[in-house]
Amino acid sequence: MVDVIILGIIQGIAEFLPISSSAHLIIFRELFNIGSSINSNMELSFDLALHFGTLMAIVIYFFNELWKILIKGLTNCKTKEGKLFWNIILATIPAGVVGVMFEEIFDLFFRKQLWLIAISLIVMGIIIYLVDKKSKTNKNMNDLRWYQALIIGCAQVFALIPGFSRSGTTITASRALGLNREDSAKFSFYLSIPVVAGATLFSLIKDNTLTIIGENLAVFGLGILISFIVGLLCISFLLKYIKKNDFKIFMIYRIIMGLIVLIMLYK
Repeated sequence: MVDVIILGIIQGIAEFLPISSSAHLIIFRELFNIGSSINSNMELSFDLALHFGTLMAIVIYFFNELWKILIKGLTNCKTKEGKLFWNIILATIPAGVVGVMFEEIFDLFFRKQLWLIAISLIVMGIIIYLVDKKSKTNKNMNDLRWYQALIIGCAQVFALIPGFSRSGTTITASRALGLNREDSAKFSFYLSIPVVAGATLFSLIKDNTLTIIGENLAVFGLGILISFIVGLLCISFLLKYIKKNDFKIFMIYRIIMGLIVLIMLYK
């Protein structure tokens, strides 16, 4: 249960900060043995449960805005909220299609390559910082055109590889297109809803997932609760932090973490 709490905290922090939650869950499990006691056949299901916790954090934190976007999207797509709704749907398609088509490759290969995860942490950290530093801030989410939303969605595909970071890739693409930092982060949060919800449902229809959950209700429940609470705190922190700060601290952290992983692998 201590491991579950630690992994829940890691997920709650790393899902919203651009440092890759999937990479951290794998690194802490494989290199630091935190969560290594969790049965191997439930690792992916447990990780998805933690992601579900942070998904609920987004829904609760932005509930009023999300509700308005949903209603307008279904009733009046010409409004700014309605256009945003369909931009979110459009941006979700690339990662959804690639994730379903190449699920086994991402699960069985990329999740096992710690060296690749480390390099992804380092490279993407540098990219996030440089793009943010050079980007002009003159747009908000409502200024996004449909093809720009699709570009952000294509960038999200890279996040299927642990280490790139879903929030990192989508925020970087949004900044490159001229969105301000706060709206880049919020659009990234919104994009996670259909992606995580879809991945969770896709996992549930597998033969043994419900059985695994039923046999480990306490583990799954605690993990979801912790990631949910920590996720709420981290959403608030990031939105306040990026109003006055750039992404330099996240680049430094990613480089340090990537180097630690490489050193531990090849020492």
